Amino acid sequence: MDTMRDRFISTTSQLLDEDPRLALVLAEISRDGFERAARAHPDRVINVGIREQLLIGAGAGMALAGLRPLVHTFASFLVERPFEQVKLDFGHQGVSGVLVSAGGSYDWPAGGFTHMSPGDVALMDTLDGWTVHVPGHPDEAEELLRQAAAEDGRVYVRLSLQSNTRARPVGAGSGFTVVREGKGGVVIAVGPMLDNVLAATDGLDVTVLYAATVRPFDGAGLRRAVGGGAADVVIVEPYLAGTSTAVANDALIELPHRVLGLGVGRAELRRYGEIDEHLTAHGMDPRGLRERIGAFLGG
Repeated sequence: MDTMRDRFISTTSQLLDEDPRLALVLAEISRDGFERAARAHPDRVINVGIREQLLIGAGAGMALAGLRPLVHTFASFLVERPFEQVKLDFGHQGVSGVLVSAGGSYDWPAGGFTHMSPGDVALMDTLDGWTVHVPGHPDEAEELLRQAAAEDGRVYVRLSLQSNTRARPVGAGSGFTVVREGKGGVVIAVGPMLDNVLAATDGLDVTVLYAATVRPFDGAGLRRAVGGGAADVVIVEPYLAGTSTAVANDALIELPHRVLGLGVGRAELRRYGEIDEHLTAHGMDPRGLRERIGAFLGG
């Protein structure tokens, strides 16, 4: 199976051929994958080099000129390093585009902490008007990318090497998908965490919801899942733990409830390791999730 980043390259190359409104801005990352597209569309495929602030500024400038920019690099260089430009060049100027990241929270552990971005979605959460997609499978990534390219809003698409075994329904207007129903609480699995959540909750009497789009947050879907009584909710996200607890609390404000946010911890893990070792260290593997979900829900 190809990766989400592979699918981004093939999908975006096709979209550039089909839609003259689209432009692609790179900062070296994934440059080799877009060589054909750059030859075919030299005026709409721009590589600014290792200049991430310029990356965002150039994308916003293209938006001001009437183009629909897709702006791409690793998440740490797309959101964290040029955050002021994201805030001002897109938000303050009132223009739109699509930010597409790779690398996730720890997809390339050998790159060290400079190439890890567990706090990207939390940072984007401080800005107004951004849709945030966290696909869990390359097929989902393609559908969400096509949707983002066709619309006019500000969109952040977070790609990862981690993937579930099969795709789930996503797309325009899709809220949470009910994957499993139960009566002992609700567990929301975000993007590539679904397979681990399903393994961790096997045999537990819980409802499992799947989210490939986390902003806007599907508060109505969560309220339907918990029913009208007291609610116990666990949110498992592949980035900073607790990123979505506030919006879940807001969605359940009229109900007695508890919310547990699981994800990447704040402590920096200073050994490179591998992806699976980072998952285990953060308690995001099936065993770690089972222990914490079970303890919280009393199962």
